[in-house]
Amino acid sequence: MLVYLIKKLGYALITLYGVVTVIFFLFNFLPGDPARMMLGQNETAEQLAIVKKKYGFDQPIGKQYLYYLNDLSPISLHQKQPGFYTSYDADKYGGLVLLRTRSKVLLFKWPYLRDSFQKSGKRVSDVIAETLPNTAVLAVSAILLAIMLGVLLGVVSVAYKDRFLDRMIQLVSTIGMSVPSFFSALLFAWFFGYVLHEYTHLNMSGSLYAVDDFGEGTYIQWKNLILPAVVLGIRPLAVVTQLMRNSLWDELNKDYIRTARAKGLGQFAVLFRHALKNALNPVVTAISGWFASMLAGAVFVEYIFGWNGLGKEIVDALNTLDLPIIMGAVLVIATLFILINIMVDLIYGWLDPRISYQ
Repeated sequence: MLVYLIKKLGYALITLYGVVTVIFFLFNFLPGDPARMMLGQNETAEQLAIVKKKYGFDQPIGKQYLYYLNDLSPISLHQKQPGFYTSYDADKYGGLVLLRTRSKVLLFKWPYLRDSFQKSGKRVSDVIAETLPNTAVLAVSAILLAIMLGVLLGVVSVAYKDRFLDRMIQLVSTIGMSVPSFFSALLFAWFFGYVLHEYTHLNMSGSLYAVDDFGEGTYIQWKNLILPAVVLGIRPLAVVTQLMRNSLWDELNKDYIRTARAKGLGQFAVLFRHALKNALNPVVTAISGWFASMLAGAVFVEYIFGWNGLGKEIVDALNTLDLPIIMGAVLVIATLFILINIMVDLIYGWLDPRISYQ
């Protein structure tokens, strides 16, 4: 198992290197000049040159790419002499100095995601640390809703297979998979937050934290989580329901289930003690993919509901061409996606002992 983990982590590093390369060249070739966006309408040639030198925009694209890799690498090399973009700065990079020479510093540090162009030099890592928990709360709430209701509806659908209740569950789940999230968000916000506001007391928009009436602090407003979590959970709920139904039906038709029934076990024992655990394998795989994609797919839902998460931050950064935030957010999401998939592989092996780690 240890060899398997090392191999998976090696593949993960190669994948992350590919992601870093793609996002760097993709976003650096976008139309628009980040330096001009930072200065606004009052720019001068002198100010433009200063900003480009400060952020390394005056260097060839190949050098900028190497600088970016150096910033992200846990072990990085920096000039001792100030004035260069990659000059060593303890406040900027932190970390532990491994080696000093007359002109260079070898540093062990956390990956440096750089500073925001638009948020007064605020660290990208701080921006992500502030917004990612809100997105995680939203994604976890949505996926828990999808798991609990999806497994339940899948079991009910099998229990009433080819009857009215089964057909209704199939119809609703098909509609849930077909409707785009942004359309569902607009519909739910208008209907439950505006038309039925008198009865639901739900807001059309709002984040997890709200400012009190006196502006002296914030408090958690859980009701703002309901609509975005439901909207974000609709599609994975539909997928889990369909997968649970089909997988459970396949398990119930296998030989070991016939043997269990021949021994006199009741339907409840056969279903929950034998078939259900084995039927969860494809569901776990689907949940892992959906949970990881929710961190990226929550962009539209967060923006429509005004949820202060990483998705909304990405949209705002795209509007202002804040490249460090965009690239840092995409890189963090890719890292979480890979880690979640590794965890799911381990869970998959626990659910099915026949699977070996190779």
